Parts: sequence; C-alpha cells; structure tokens
Amino acid sequence: MSNSQKDGIYTIGLALFFFTLAITVTIFASYPIFHFDIGHYFLDQEANMSSPRLMHNYNQMMNYLINPFDWHWHLDDFRSSLSGRTHFEDCKKLFMLNFAVLIISGIYVWLNRKKRAYYNKVFLYIAIVGVILAALMVVDFDDFFVIFHKILFRNNDWLFDASLDPIIDVLPEEFFTQCFVLFFVLFEGLNVFKYFQKK
Repeated sequence: MSNSQKDGIYTIGLALFFFTLAITVTIFASYPIFHFDIGHYFLDQEANMSSPRLMHNYNQMMNYLINPFDWHWHLDDFRSSLSGRTHFEDCKKLFMLNFAVLIISGIYVWLNRKKRAYYNKVFLYIAIVGVILAALMVVDFDDFFVIFHKILFRNNDWLFDASLDPIIDVLPEEFFTQCFVLFFVLFEGLNVFKYFQKK
C-alpha cells in the first residue's frame, strides 16, 4: 500500500472520528437540552408529572440507549408498545455502532497522527455538504426528519402512536431540532477547523 493510500485511509478515519464525536457530544448534551425543554415547553404538564420525575424517565431511556450492558427497555411512568420497544432497540444498536466507530477511529487517528498526512480539502467538501444538509433541515424539518428515519431504519416502528407510546408526547419536534442544530454546529466546526489548520 502506497503512502498516498495510507494518507487517504487516515483522512477517512479522521472524518469518521469527527462525525461520531459530534454525534456522541450531542447525545450527552441532550440531557441538559431536555432539562431545559421541560420547563420551556411545559413538558411536565404534558406528561402530568413533576419535572424531576420526567427527567428520571428520560435518564432511564438514555441509560438504555448508551449502556452496552442494559438491553432491558423499561420506563417507570410510560408504557410502551412492541413496535416502540423495537424502535428503541434499533436506536440502541445505532448508538453502539457510533460508539464503536468513535473508539476505533479515535485510536487509529491517535496512533498514526505523526506518521500520516491528511487531505485537508476533503474536510472543506464535507463542510459544504453539511451546510447543504443543514439548509434543507431549516427549510423543511419535517421532511428532513422523515427522510433521516427512512435512511436509518428499515421499518416504520419510528412512527409512534402516542396512545400506545406516550413518551413521544414529551419528545417534541423542537427537542430534536435543537439536537440536530448542535450536531451540525459541532460537525461543521470540526471540519472547518481541520481544513484551515496547518499540517
């Protein structure tokens, strides 16, 4: 394998690290985002429970999604349908994949940081694509959200029925919009920084 090919692989690994890092930071930042949304959008009133109790259920949901040793879906105050549980299991698998790629790409980039060069223009192109996707999200978030789910999931379990899975009532569109915006800001920032950084 030539040095240019090795540099190409390093560039791909670095891009994957940035992508999964932005996702991971967004995942953990969702805790304070949700806490803020409880009060701002009166989600505690929507769920007819106290803010701490609602946050407790969110913590349970997130612990299931990010804990590789917890494959038992349970929320103390929200019932779930079979399709709802299946969707959260699908989400968990994607979370696990993201964390695995983050760790593997991070180790690879760290070990090769002094051996390999990166093609910095690639990060400019990635940033441009990110801007286009962000613009599409701003123009029509609903369609963006639907397409996003159709790409990631091979079933329709993500189409929640609030009467069967009431958790969806306290996960409003605004919450997901905030998470997407944070992801794009982080991802764009990392790629633009790397493009302008001197090698």
